[in-house]
Amino acid sequence: MRLPKRARVVEVGPRDGLQNEAKIVPTATKVALIERLADAGLKMIEAGSFVSPKWVPQMADTAAVMQALKRQPGVVYEVLVPNLKGFEAARAAKADEVAIFAAASESFSRRNINCSIAASIERFAPVMEAAKAAGVRVRGYISCVVDCPYEGPIAPTAVADVAARLHALGCYEVSLGDTIGTGTPARVVAMIDVVAQRVPRECLAIHCHDTYGQALANILAALESGIAAIDSSVAGLGGCPYAPGAAGNVASEDVVYMLDGLGIEHGVDLAKLAAAGRFISEALGREPASKCAKALASKAA
Repeated sequence: MRLPKRARVVEVGPRDGLQNEAKIVPTATKVALIERLADAGLKMIEAGSFVSPKWVPQMADTAAVMQALKRQPGVVYEVLVPNLKGFEAARAAKADEVAIFAAASESFSRRNINCSIAASIERFAPVMEAAKAAGVRVRGYISCVVDCPYEGPIAPTAVADVAARLHALGCYEVSLGDTIGTGTPARVVAMIDVVAQRVPRECLAIHCHDTYGQALANILAALESGIAAIDSSVAGLGGCPYAPGAAGNVASEDVVYMLDGLGIEHGVDLAKLAAAGRFISEALGREPASKCAKALASKAA
């Protein structure tokens, strides 16, 4: 299958990245990061989540972040919600879209959200009904689409089943997450091919972690398999607290650089994106994980 002419980069750093940082990032810094990302040309930014502050204290200020944002026209500001209460909070915060999440692994589901896969999906039925009534689009996430830290390899048919259920509920897109970053291109393609038998490829996205250095290779394989939506995190922020040893998400800067090299349109200004990555990395007191960002900084110096 040929590469797509255009890809959509979904920026998940402000949520999926910062929620896994030990350091609590000030609200003003989060707002400044999101505004820099929008200024760089990103059209979809996951700005936060309305989950329990007891379990994810890093996201406790999501309402304040959403209120303080100077929103750019044409940019979708999305938040993650775990249930109807979270959806109602997202609506109050004027989120453009919401995301829900499930896992392809029973063990991961129980350890992550304390319920079975089936129960987690049932929990989202009222969210989907409320979203439909309000005209709010919903995106779905699936964790552990290749391997689980507790169960090992996950059957592609298990991923396809969860993806089909989320799509049937009303998710316009389902993001397939290699949560612990153990996937390789052949395994990722095999998984996508099975999932695509149940959900159209144009309704799928890829979400890769870079634990074993395979994220870009896996994204390229996904692009060649007809997937045109890529989740990534500025400066490579993030990880997974429930997946021991999991490195951060693939860096948005590295993804954009690769897309440039492939001649795939994306609408993101790499220099501005790298500057946003440096901004949040300095706030966290460390270097960006992005190899591209480090190379650009070295070249500039």
